[in-house]
Amino acid sequence: MSDTIEQHQEQPSVSEGSLEPANGCCPIAVAAPERVRGRPFPPGVSGNPAGRLPGTRNRATMAAEALLDGEAEALTRKAVELALKGDTVALRLCLERLLPPRKSRRVTFDLPTIRTAADLLPAFAAVVSAMGSGELAPDEAAVIAGVLEAKRKAIETGDLEKRLAALEQQRANNGNQP
Repeated sequence: MSDTIEQHQEQPSVSEGSLEPANGCCPIAVAAPERVRGRPFPPGVSGNPAGRLPGTRNRATMAAEALLDGEAEALTRKAVELALKGDTVALRLCLERLLPPRKSRRVTFDLPTIRTAADLLPAFAAVVSAMGSGELAPDEAAVIAGVLEAKRKAIETGDLEKRLAALEQQRANNGNQP
């Protein structure tokens, strides 16, 4: 690293647009490269082609962790005290940590067996009925209906493949006859 700095310092310096060198060496014309403000590199070329190394952490995050290191217990105790005194922001913070956001639940739901596209109509009716009775939430019913729709597409694709294979076989058999 020091070699490159020394090499850089040995080169004569020329002020931009000047023909006179700084230390009396031969004249050199230096043209300033034209750069567009805010875009130092041409399109498609990065100044750091390798990108950020995997696992490199943000400096601000590391600084915040260093400040809070060892204080987590005291800060948590203070947040709980404030929440118990009625501070709604502290209360919400504590509850968010105690009860994480609810994700989808496992649903036990009886659906009729689905082998053909005709079997899908009773299945959709069962989903709508369960939603109407409160057994399923509307978003859960929508997810199940989406799964049934995917099943319908799979059945139709399988049926089309069978029909196409039968037509190709029939055509091949008709082509072989005299």
